[in-house]
Amino acid sequence: MDLDLRQVRYAVTLADELHFGRAASRLTIAQQTLSAQIRTLEKRLGVPLFTRDRRHVALTPAGETFVERGRRLLADAERLVDEITHTPAPLRIDVVNEGLPSTLLIHHLRTQTPDLPFEVVQGHGMAAALPRLLTGDLDLAFGRPYGLGRPLGTSIATMPVGLDPIGVIVPTDHPLAARDVVPLAALTDHPLLVHTADESAEWRDWVDQAVAAFGLKVATRVRGHGRTSALAAVRAFRHPAFGLTTGHLPDGLTARPLVDPVPLYCWHAVWNTATAPLAINRALELIHTYARTHHGHRPPVANWWLPNPDRDTLQATN
Repeated sequence: MDLDLRQVRYAVTLADELHFGRAASRLTIAQQTLSAQIRTLEKRLGVPLFTRDRRHVALTPAGETFVERGRRLLADAERLVDEITHTPAPLRIDVVNEGLPSTLLIHHLRTQTPDLPFEVVQGHGMAAALPRLLTGDLDLAFGRPYGLGRPLGTSIATMPVGLDPIGVIVPTDHPLAARDVVPLAALTDHPLLVHTADESAEWRDWVDQAVAAFGLKVATRVRGHGRTSALAAVRAFRHPAFGLTTGHLPDGLTARPLVDPVPLYCWHAVWNTATAPLAINRALELIHTYARTHHGHRPPVANWWLPNPDRDTLQATN
């Protein structure tokens, strides 16, 4: 029996989302079309791949096997076309947002491999990037692979590439702005603004773990994407917020380092070993060398804090 690669892709995408509406949206087809194509595929195979009712979609054992092999099939088909046409597709890399440390790594890749094409996107978080990594729509993403609310998947690999100190962003007339550095314990008297979205569930998890670890309070939670939106929220609500202390700040805001301990955010390169093109190995080698050269795995100070999963990974790496 011949397999229709289009139907294979439909099944793989539905397995990632476990929701016909979201899967159809990603595939840019009608939900009814997706449902009909999945039924046709199951009829041809003679076995159900999914169980579904009005509330839930789940993979059957046969579906799990089909999706696992289907990912490899789609990746092999793409590699075959690349090899025959001698026009390899560009590496599709998610840098989360402009201005983050991941953009420095992309700049390094461009200067070191001018012959390797890149397609850079900004998915606003690892939670948004993971489904696209699983389907092969993305080749590489940067972010924190914890607190996503779902398992990464057995084919997903990660590599720590950087540790960044997190500070506090405050209005210039806020009491914390009078300090050169802010002891983390001082935040207990100043409830925080938490700016995040479902696409960046890993950042929300990091913040929630810091709040719990140090007995902090949350004043308000705001949904939004990107640094510009986060800074606008600090100006509007006038509560301090966790954030990187580097980069331009608009008038009326300032950044202060946090100490005792210094909270750290650990960045990872994340990729799918089942679908990644051959060029990914070259990119990962350069990223690893860059991280080692710039001490990306080494905490900057003696007194620092990371959430437990991040700390365990860092200790295993070092």
